Amino acid sequence: MKKTHLTETRFSNLELSDSIIKGLKDAGFINCSPIQDKSLPLLLRGKDVAGQAQTGTGKTATFLLATFQHLINDESEKIKNPRALILAPTRELAIQIHKDALLLSPYLNLKFALIYGGTDYQKQLDKIKGNVDVIIGTPGRIIDFHKQGAFTLDNIQVTVMDEADRMFDLGFIKDIRFLLRRMPPPEKRLNLLFSATLSYKVTELAYEHMNNPVLVKIESEEVTSKAINQVAYCPANEQKIPLLLGLLKHHQPQRGIVFVNTKRAAEQLDDYLQANGYKTALLSGDVPQDKRQRLLNDFQENRVTLMIATDVAARGLHIPDVSHVFNYDLPQDVEDYVHRIGRTARFGASGEAISFICEEYAYSMPDIESYIGEKVPVQPITDEIIVSDVIKPERREPRERVIPRDKRPPRPDFKGKPNRPPRPPRNEAKAPESAHENPQPPENQ
Repeated sequence: MKKTHLTETRFSNLELSDSIIKGLKDAGFINCSPIQDKSLPLLLRGKDVAGQAQTGTGKTATFLLATFQHLINDESEKIKNPRALILAPTRELAIQIHKDALLLSPYLNLKFALIYGGTDYQKQLDKIKGNVDVIIGTPGRIIDFHKQGAFTLDNIQVTVMDEADRMFDLGFIKDIRFLLRRMPPPEKRLNLLFSATLSYKVTELAYEHMNNPVLVKIESEEVTSKAINQVAYCPANEQKIPLLLGLLKHHQPQRGIVFVNTKRAAEQLDDYLQANGYKTALLSGDVPQDKRQRLLNDFQENRVTLMIATDVAARGLHIPDVSHVFNYDLPQDVEDYVHRIGRTARFGASGEAISFICEEYAYSMPDIESYIGEKVPVQPITDEIIVSDVIKPERREPRERVIPRDKRPPRPDFKGKPNRPPRPPRNEAKAPESAHENPQPPENQ
């Protein structure tokens, strides 16, 4: 990994406790990144910070270290928990933050609770009812547990909002305000907000719920990192799979992500890659949380080196050592292109981003190039990079849990259902018993 993304400032030169410095050294962190260099001195003096920096620049370690030091400095006689709340827009990001918190705090007497939806409801509820110092999670389930009285926000000393722009995108901003308004006032706690962009909406949130925050921007002239080598190919639709197989054979990625736009395309591609000898993990929006986390763990621990993903994985995933990103389908949103290729070349490493300008999504490329401010060079498709003997996958049952029509159980017979008289035929309604008797109107009129 290159060190050019780091500054000359060492963590040991900052006002961090010895126990934190020891944990940083064990984790291999010696020098600060730019966002850490500019933010930590302010935070360690109790100043609120709203920070902007590109993905993969060390924002997570910034707010974790500031949170740890602030809690260590608390000398109140009777500490009441929880004392810190870290909010993330996605489950995957919350899980990663929790993982980093454990990595950086082996010598600290702090307890963490990881709270997110989709799984482990009772387990998480029991955990948060315990004496935890820091809650890390997504807004929805945190609010659920708070309304049940599982914990109080009265003693919060540190509040962190990570990827605030994504909070707005996912419609979480009302939930964020619900939580912030139930904490001590902003001047009585340390407030941190980090975002890829400090838009008007994000800045308004910062000034509404923070105590005169200092805006820290680590801006780059390039929207995409110079460490990412971007190239493109222009295949016909029927060439996409042979071309991808050829590029995988040529590049042999250490760890690669192949992005597609739809679940159906992901499943089709997964079948082809597995039929041609590749072990893959398929990540899409409807994968249950337990399975999704298992797939991510397999990918991070190199049991699987190739992941097929829809844009559910484009944001909020901090997976180290992704050497190649393939845009099998060009994204229809220009910002998604930046987030996709940002999965590689993280923390100073280099990476490859290879895009297919196919017949279906070619119209997206001009907008992408306009957004990133540069042309993506197009490479010719030669016979050397096309696999001619593609093995077609065997036809399989649909992956959805749909029972084939011929295997469905017979529908229940509702004839003679008790406590309900049979309905009379439409044209044979009972006539009034006398000419002077009118039918009663229905009861619901």
